[in-house]
Amino acid sequence: MKRKLVFATNNAHKLEEVAAILRDKIELLSLNDINCHTDIPETADTLEGNALLKSSFVKENYGLDCFGDDTGLEVEALNGAPGVYSARYAGGEGHDSQANMLKLLHEMEGKENRKARFRTVISLILDGKEYFFEGVVKGEITREKHGDSGFGYDPIFQPEGYEQTFAELGNEIKNKISHRALAVQKLCEFLQR
Repeated sequence: MKRKLVFATNNAHKLEEVAAILRDKIELLSLNDINCHTDIPETADTLEGNALLKSSFVKENYGLDCFGDDTGLEVEALNGAPGVYSARYAGGEGHDSQANMLKLLHEMEGKENRKARFRTVISLILDGKEYFFEGVVKGEITREKHGDSGFGYDPIFQPEGYEQTFAELGNEIKNKISHRALAVQKLCEFLQR
């Protein structure tokens, strides 16, 4: 019998991405599947802290084994910003990817150093213990948007070793090389031990 695990997210893109990476290794449940309709607040000032807030919330309120994640885009020329605030970088309510990208491109105007990295941290609560897994992919911020697939900052992030942005590479390639893929891979290896 496959192990059931809740992924503490309401983000359909993330859920799809992680389900594709995990394939048939575990039975993945969303917050919706467990009738959790709470928008779990991300109030920590680190990716690790936010990931743990999500997994802890599900464990404490539903008693289920769970993992939560948080991802940040860390831009060298901006001293690591937007980082933990990536989803809310442009301010306002919700996660406005277009506004976030436009703000970042504006902040990067005239900057020669385009180096950046995406970092995902997963917090797993399993059998009462906490575990963390991290995935990092280095790359650079393009000068304009390219591509239509993916979400978030994908149209302006070009991973190292590729001539295209995440949004141009498409989900099949992105799901093999992305920060989230690397963190989920570590999670998978851990669960299969």
